[in-house]
Amino acid sequence: MCGIVGVVAHTEVNQLLYDAMIVLQHRGQDAAGMMTCDGEHLYLRKSSGLVRDVFHQRHMLRLKGAMGIAHVRYPTAGCSSSSEAQPFYTNSPYGIALGHNGNLTNAHALKDMLFREDRRHLNTESDSEILLNVFAHELQRTGGLEVDERDIFHAVSAVHRRCRGGYANIAMIAGYGIVGFRDPFGIRPLVFGQRITDSGTEYMIASESVALDVCGFELVRDVAPGEAVVIDRHGNLHTQQCADRPLYSPCIFEYVYFARPDSIMDDISVYKARMRMGDKLAEKIQRDWAQHDIDVVIPIPDTSRTSALQLANVLGLKYREGFIKNRYIGRTFIMPGQKQRSQSVHQKLNAIDLEFSGKNVLLVDDSIVRGTTSQQIINMAREAGAHKVYFASAAPPIRFPNVYGIDMPTAGELIAHDRSEQQVADFIGADKLIYQNLDDLIDAVRRGNPKIQRFDTSVFSGEYVTGDVTGDYLATLARERSDEAKQKRVRDDHAVIEMYNVS
Repeated sequence: MCGIVGVVAHTEVNQLLYDAMIVLQHRGQDAAGMMTCDGEHLYLRKSSGLVRDVFHQRHMLRLKGAMGIAHVRYPTAGCSSSSEAQPFYTNSPYGIALGHNGNLTNAHALKDMLFREDRRHLNTESDSEILLNVFAHELQRTGGLEVDERDIFHAVSAVHRRCRGGYANIAMIAGYGIVGFRDPFGIRPLVFGQRITDSGTEYMIASESVALDVCGFELVRDVAPGEAVVIDRHGNLHTQQCADRPLYSPCIFEYVYFARPDSIMDDISVYKARMRMGDKLAEKIQRDWAQHDIDVVIPIPDTSRTSALQLANVLGLKYREGFIKNRYIGRTFIMPGQKQRSQSVHQKLNAIDLEFSGKNVLLVDDSIVRGTTSQQIINMAREAGAHKVYFASAAPPIRFPNVYGIDMPTAGELIAHDRSEQQVADFIGADKLIYQNLDDLIDAVRRGNPKIQRFDTSVFSGEYVTGDVTGDYLATLARERSDEAKQKRVRDDHAVIEMYNVS
């Protein structure tokens, strides 16, 4: 999962891009990058780390120009070194930079084709660089000495024909403008907005609407599945559907966990969707456990707060903040090793004993992934004096890996894979476990936009909307995403760094 943003303005855009990256930081904490364009000249700064650590005043002063793109990253199957920080750049044709959110399911085949047929060189293992080169090659085939929006639309159409998977991208073409486009299923989110200034209209494209809000842009709409949005350096907007058979299927896990609650994506308020998830959970408890003995509802901060509060209100129960969160610890389920994840849970949360002592507590979380975090949190609740500890998940059981850009564990590392709900409850140590029903989750999200006929629910159902995910592909993905493979990449990165330091 990554965050992307692009701006075309009439004044310097470096501060706008920085501010947008800060509010998209939750989408990627591994690396950050920004590229701006001043006339025909491009300026780049990217490195590993948080936005505030990558960009200092001396870097910002060098990032000149009235248009630019930026990216915050966390790695999926790739390494976590600064070599894979984005945006990526290729000088042919025109000079193109690209930031990518998602994952290509046919990356290996595309990489081979780019070398053998398109004669393009790749410098990393990132599928984002593959996507950039596919776009660049197709633009080179259609464009003349100078590029225009028709050339770009043709190139994006070709990208859709060649690339499979989930992707939302923002590209910048030197001296021309920026283009945002989204896969034909709309799996990964992308919105655009505008603001009117004395000098004319300025545009921003971003992963989430919250980036527009904080920068003073008004949300226009979502980029449609398969659509391309082109904004030239003069502020002219061009849009066109570039996919043959687009089918709206956004990732439902965005609404469960990843997106900020103050964002609106696919015309759905994330906050309202999470409220409705709480409603559905409460209805399930009323239906299946009417004689419950819950004394208090306590959320596991932060993502579950909205659902937990709504659940408590519907059931007429006390709602209390029982855990205090250290906000300087990143999201634990994407950390590269189990030992690191376990240590981070203890550093991340601390229980307020008086909210637990002698009570039957219902803990509410957004989801349960590996189960080890839930297990530790339940142990913390018992150590704080809870009499009974019940656990509710605003999402259904996660039984399958994500292949569209979320670095979710392999199937074997998912606690609910091949386990019953009672077996999961036994593993995490809960006195009772309540999962959201998948139909209820879909209804909770879809109610915000009834026009969406289906969602990508693959992590819950095992049904992958692109229709090209095979058992062999999942086996390859499992090898690449295992904790052992990630630790090896970390060791290799350190070895490369040491080699350069010695030389």
